[in-house]
Amino acid sequence: MTELDQELMRDLIEFSNRYGKDPRYVLAGGGNTSAKSGGVMRVKASGTRLATIGESGFVAMDRGALMSMFGKDYPADDAERESAALADMMGSVMPGSSGRPSVECMLHALFPQRYVLHLHPALVNGMTCARGGESACRELFGDEAVWIPLTKPGYTLAKVCADAFKLSESQTGRTPNLLFMQNHGVIVAAETVAELDALMDMVTRRIGERVGAHAPASIEDAGEPLESFDLPLKVAPALRMLYARAVTGMDNGNAIVSFRAKGPTERFVRATNYDESIMPLLKPFNPDQIVYCKAAPLILNEGHDVEERFAAFVNANGYPPKIAILPGRCVFALGKTKAEADTALDLFDDAAKIARYADAFGGYLPLTDEFTRFILNWEVENYRQKVSFMGGSAKRMEGKVCVVTGAAQGFGEGIARAIAREGGYVVCADMNAAGAKDVADSLNVQYGAGTASDVYGLSVNVADEASVARMVGETVLTYGGLDVMVACAGIAIAGGLDTMTLDRFNKVAAVNYAGYYLCAKYAADVMKRQRAAAPTRTGDIIEINSKSGLEGSKANFAYAGSKFGGIGLTQSFALELAEFGVKVNAICPGNLLDGPLWSDPEKGLFRQYLDAGKVPGAKTVADVRAFYEAKVPLGRGCTIEDVARAVFYIVEQQYETGQALPVTGGQVMLN
Repeated sequence: MTELDQELMRDLIEFSNRYGKDPRYVLAGGGNTSAKSGGVMRVKASGTRLATIGESGFVAMDRGALMSMFGKDYPADDAERESAALADMMGSVMPGSSGRPSVECMLHALFPQRYVLHLHPALVNGMTCARGGESACRELFGDEAVWIPLTKPGYTLAKVCADAFKLSESQTGRTPNLLFMQNHGVIVAAETVAELDALMDMVTRRIGERVGAHAPASIEDAGEPLESFDLPLKVAPALRMLYARAVTGMDNGNAIVSFRAKGPTERFVRATNYDESIMPLLKPFNPDQIVYCKAAPLILNEGHDVEERFAAFVNANGYPPKIAILPGRCVFALGKTKAEADTALDLFDDAAKIARYADAFGGYLPLTDEFTRFILNWEVENYRQKVSFMGGSAKRMEGKVCVVTGAAQGFGEGIARAIAREGGYVVCADMNAAGAKDVADSLNVQYGAGTASDVYGLSVNVADEASVARMVGETVLTYGGLDVMVACAGIAIAGGLDTMTLDRFNKVAAVNYAGYYLCAKYAADVMKRQRAAAPTRTGDIIEINSKSGLEGSKANFAYAGSKFGGIGLTQSFALELAEFGVKVNAICPGNLLDGPLWSDPEKGLFRQYLDAGKVPGAKTVADVRAFYEAKVPLGRGCTIEDVARAVFYIVEQQYETGQALPVTGGQVMLN
């Protein structure tokens, strides 16, 4: 690559990333960019994302070979024509370049300018998806722009644009650098990045002024508290199971349901005159919306049988819904992953924005049914979606929705991190809200947005019923359900009969015993709902107990008693929930000697046990540690990874419930 080409690539990557990271311009990684040098055009590969694209994300193509396609005769049949054109397009890829070029590469080649930017902003599509869009385009841009009526994408669109360019050039004497496509988006082209930016700014400014002059109703809202979402909390687990079965063929398959009750869609979905207000969102506006949201939403009025309505939708459309609406309440998006579901929600919000902006241009204009059917079956768009959400091989907790209490530190934090590492989704809950948020934030950075949630920054007290109910409710509204409840939050207050106070004793019991009961109670309710929609679905409730739940502990009876009680709860819950496919087990770790519960210099158990005289002859914290290490046949304390592996085992096995699994290095051996 020459020095000039290297500079061109740097510019191409810079403006691609800049626009790709701005949600005003790009959603779901959409949009395309390209740059030309000599006879070579480098264009974004299909399925890549502008926000993160680098040099390897662009495909080098022979522009001359692409331009020669405009002179060829292709079959009249849609499928045959696009297949033949796709073969020629792939044949234009330069030797040594990899990836599949964007289907719009012919459009990019058509522009002689060095840089091309193709976007689908909601503001712009407010005009392109409106009944008066074409006339507004003439008023706002005159002969500066070329307008293309609704045209099937691919070679067909490129050929129509080529003919329109010739006409424009004959009328204006200059090459177009601004193209609007009905129900699609905008393309700007320029010789420099600065000129490209100026063109895009001009487009958004002029359209924005027209929209602002019409002063449409606000699309913002204040939302509602969780307590008003009783119906969504009941519906989401059923939708999740039905979608999982539809896309995986299994009751134990995984899926995610994302929830939204505020934002752009609220004006349409939650209005009192719902039947009239929802009309703009019943049909798609552009190809992106079809790719990620499909062609129609599932409507679930109160009193509807969710399973019957879901099945009727699949029978009528041939695919499961991606969007489900509870009129007057909320919108759900369904996907195989959190990223897929959230993307569908974002695109549906985008449709609501388009409908709002279209008021300034004569009202909304959705795609025709014929065009929609074409996009639904178009191989190119199906390929783009597939590549966009392509993942790696399945991991041990792949797709499982998990709550971990006590997740801000120690065993809880370690288990949360292990679950995320193995492909699970994690709600990090803790009294220490800031600590839980830090853990969740770090997991989202490491494993991708949506991997973890911190219950929206709330402090979670497992001994408080309202707090636990909120935690589980937020989990359902974030991921659509719950598969694994890991009750790890706990406290240990050492002391003998002569030093322990009733207040401290009750505090230990409230967290370790009653807290486990509350977590199991609310988790089981969600798991039962999932089981009702998926009759062989299983769920897991796991108490992180202790070796002190298997044998008494001198001068630590409050803790040991609460843990003995926890095993009694485990066995009792297991008997009660077996018919609902919910397995309930306890893990009894040995001493996490390197964790904060033990090693905190002021409140840790080493210090507590030393002060309480629990270890005969101990003079220092080091003496206490050596005493406990000597109790373990394998000669060391328990680690977080030891416990995480036990969690994975319990979830994976399908024939154990009501068990207390020791992870003690042989310190405690069951009879």
